[in-house]
Amino acid sequence: MRLHPLRIATAMACILTFSAAAKAEEIVLGAFGGSFVDNVKTCYIDPFEAETGATVITKLANSAQHAAAIRATAGQPDMDVVFADDAFAVQMANEDLLVPLDRTKLTNSAEIIDGAWGANDTYVAAMLGATTIIYNKDTLKEPPTSWNDLFDPKYDGRVVIGDISGTTGWQFLVALNQMEGGTLDDIQPGINKIKPLAKSSVLLYTQADQVVSLFERGEIDMAVWYPDRAGIAAKNGLPLAAAYPKEGAVGIRPTISIPKGSKHEKLALKFIDTVLKAENQKCFSELQFIGSVNKKVELSETLASMVPSGETLEKMIFLDPNEMSKRLPDWTRRWQREVLR
Repeated sequence: MRLHPLRIATAMACILTFSAAAKAEEIVLGAFGGSFVDNVKTCYIDPFEAETGATVITKLANSAQHAAAIRATAGQPDMDVVFADDAFAVQMANEDLLVPLDRTKLTNSAEIIDGAWGANDTYVAAMLGATTIIYNKDTLKEPPTSWNDLFDPKYDGRVVIGDISGTTGWQFLVALNQMEGGTLDDIQPGINKIKPLAKSSVLLYTQADQVVSLFERGEIDMAVWYPDRAGIAAKNGLPLAAAYPKEGAVGIRPTISIPKGSKHEKLALKFIDTVLKAENQKCFSELQFIGSVNKKVELSETLASMVPSGETLEKMIFLDPNEMSKRLPDWTRRWQREVLR
């Protein structure tokens, strides 16, 4: 029996389509949830998939959970590339769980700020956040310019700061300590400085959403908070703006890295290159209200006023995650003993 030419062509097309699908590679990306993963898909995953033909599957968790998963599956990770805050990236690097990134195979590496790279290039910062001052533009006609403005008696009971259990809590303590002449070995000046503000603070928040509620109800004028969260809240109608203190805000560096044992290391490196590309960095910065690590990115005036960039980035205080992890347990005990009582 002779087959019709059209049937032969259709059969061949099906075979070729199946073959291409069988050859298509998949990588698993460890990411954070919420708007973060939505914006990662728009700015990074979609361009990557379009260029490579590969598929990206996302696994959502926080930094601690991603690090724990990589540690538990050492050498046989269930993720090929992962986002994690720098403190956890350092831990994984110290435990020899990450692949050093070959900059010669990253076409955008020369455009990345120097401070983005981890020791031995085991990770690279993918974006820049901050702990800084967020204020209500309707109630404060003049933006604050210093951490000291939070202590002005006229704002007594109108300021909120974070508990030391959260990033903004301990970062603000370090910023004050440095401003008061303390060192990482001597946190006492910072504790002395923060004590009255902690007592007058509306609350010592532990969840970022608590700050949104306080601004919505008009209970506070200022907060030690994140500009990306404030930017999203402003987009939704709250009259919020970021003020970067002259003493320097504290930098936050979410990173991206490749766990050792990934079966798709080459493709994972390509994904990181996609993340570092100026065009994609700009896309993510604008959607997520977060700073870029690519020096070629030019942000809009509105966005540049909210995120670390230019002079505010130059003044930024970046802390060594290794040092912080060693000291935080003792600082937490002292906070509970000296600040909360």
